[in-house]
Amino acid sequence: MPSSDVPYFSQWESPEMTLPLLAEGPSALHRDPLWRNSGADTIEDYARWAVNVCGMACLKMILAERGAIHPTLELARACTAYGGYVVNAADGSIKGLIYEPFVRFVRDRFGLAAETMTNVDVETLPGILSRWRFFIASVNPGIRWPEREPPSRGGHLVLVTAASPEQIRFHNPSGLDRQSQANATLPLAAFDRFFARRGVAVGI
Repeated sequence: MPSSDVPYFSQWESPEMTLPLLAEGPSALHRDPLWRNSGADTIEDYARWAVNVCGMACLKMILAERGAIHPTLELARACTAYGGYVVNAADGSIKGLIYEPFVRFVRDRFGLAAETMTNVDVETLPGILSRWRFFIASVNPGIRWPEREPPSRGGHLVLVTAASPEQIRFHNPSGLDRQSQANATLPLAAFDRFFARRGVAVGI
């Protein structure tokens, strides 16, 4: 399967921050020299949101293919207004991405066709990708280590750009390195170990 020319963006402004974050937690993002590019007002705001915006990174990639670059947290704030994220006023914790409000958001703001899909068998992804340009798939974040057995499915979003009966190709917003970030590929059966069998199909 050839590489995709879909632009890649990490959910951190500096893509190499994944390992420090895994070792130290979100406070590691306070050392991200590019944090202002996110659209955050403060470094604390950036660190709090960045761990929650894998879905916005996927959307940023989709929009970039159309030639428009949007700051990730700018997208997140706009999506929050639609209910795509819910911020707990008491402790500042963030819940999301919530699919149906996201679908309304991308339709209204960007004219993107989108559809929430559940109970998706991995074998049907090639057919879905023949009808839709992208599939934002819910996977376990451990997909960055495909040789490991994940403890569960879901909890993270990746942008599937192509699928064949043998293989899935995707951009992972929190990949460890270039190989596991842009145009990562896995056999369908390996992807299925991480795949929660839900996501959002997106056209352009």
